[in-house]
Amino acid sequence: MNNPLDISLIEKMSKEDLANAINYLIEQDFHALIQILYRLDINEDFLKQTLHDNAEKDAGLLIANMIIDRQIQKEKFKKQFKQQDDIADEDKW
Repeated sequence: MNNPLDISLIEKMSKEDLANAINYLIEQDFHALIQILYRLDINEDFLKQTLHDNAEKDAGLLIANMIIDRQIQKEKFKKQFKQQDDIADEDKW
C-alpha cells in the first residue's frame, strides 16, 4: 500500500494536506497511522480525549493540529537544549 503520509515530509505539508493524508489513513490503513503517531510521540491519552471531546469535528484536522503542535514543541526543546550546550570551551569540564 502506498502511504500518503511520509513522516519525513510532514513539516513541509500544509495543514490541509496533512489532514487529508490522515483521513485517508483513518479509512484505509489505520495501523499505519497509529505507527506514525507513535513515532511522532503523540500522547495516546490526549489523542483519545481530544477525539472524544470533538467527535463532531474532522478527526484528520484535529490530529494534524496535534502533530503540528508536537513538532513545534520538539523544535523548542531542541533550541532550549542547544542554548544550554553553548558553553564557552574554558567553562567546559
